[in-house]
Amino acid sequence: MSIQYKTCKNCENDFRENFDFCPHCGMNEKEKLTLGVLFYNTVSNYFSFDARFFKSFIPLLIKPGYLATKFVSGKRLLYLHPGQMYLFAAVLFFFLFSFSAKKGANEFDKGLSQSFGKNTKIDSLSVKASESKVKIDSVLMEEARIALKKNSNLTGITDKQVDSLVNNENFNKEKNTFTFSGKKIDSLIEAKVPDSEILKEMGLNKGDSVLKKRLYSQALKFIKSKQGSGILFAFLDAAPIAMFFILPIFALILMLFYRKRGLYAHHLVFSFYYFAFLFTVFNLVIITNFVVDIPDYIDSLIVLSVFFYLIVALKKFYKQGWVKSFLKGSLSTMIFFPILIFVSAFVLLFSFMFY
Repeated sequence: MSIQYKTCKNCENDFRENFDFCPHCGMNEKEKLTLGVLFYNTVSNYFSFDARFFKSFIPLLIKPGYLATKFVSGKRLLYLHPGQMYLFAAVLFFFLFSFSAKKGANEFDKGLSQSFGKNTKIDSLSVKASESKVKIDSVLMEEARIALKKNSNLTGITDKQVDSLVNNENFNKEKNTFTFSGKKIDSLIEAKVPDSEILKEMGLNKGDSVLKKRLYSQALKFIKSKQGSGILFAFLDAAPIAMFFILPIFALILMLFYRKRGLYAHHLVFSFYYFAFLFTVFNLVIITNFVVDIPDYIDSLIVLSVFFYLIVALKKFYKQGWVKSFLKGSLSTMIFFPILIFVSAFVLLFSFMFY
């Protein structure tokens, strides 16, 4: 009996006809392209949403340092890859956060518009108050002039000296409380004055740097729109990219404290799993907030638990005592936190410059 062969549609290699899967590439020849198969393949290919995910999810939450220890020891197919675990948790976080961000952005724009309106009213009142003060001061100065001239025989001051005294800059000094105000800029915008003239009124000069010109231009755009949601969404778009720069820095900090505890790749594995845990916790918090509002004290406990998780994970992964783990974890956090603030501020500035 001759053996029948067929050609794989995927890799175009021949294999036995009675095989369901191609031995060369693993393609299922009998699998029909249905909606369910398409969805599963998409999720599985990008996030490895298979048995390894479920095997990794529970240990990630309740066994600090366990997955990193297993992965470094050689068990690299039993659990989800640290990079994939991190990517899945991070992408899901920014996806979920975008929904709550939309509501927050609308409230932010509403409050911003009200703030601009309030400031405009304040500026208007300031102008009126300033004008009234000038009128009152003029009346008082004229009364002083008349009184001094009537009593010149007693004071010995001539009419010319009276005029000089009353008109003196130190006597009649009006403090202008503003040279550039939102009220004036709003007026120029309503009058459809060219942007170049408005920027000049804001203080931009021709010889200023390109960066300063861009900053002023974006500031004018912000004033015109009176909305900050664009900056928020630009920040959310740039944040995932920034995280790929922040995470290796955290691994580098760990390497400084644990120089004799493995290669940089080992510290990076630990960092991937730890940040995956952070994003997983954030995801659970967001999902819970969709159902019920979490009290503030619980939020504080969650933040505290995240730090405690780090200490336990460091102890289990690097196999050191509680005191050393606590000190190194605290110092690592203290060093990393300012870097996180700096990078976040830079991303926020970048988002403002290009939103």
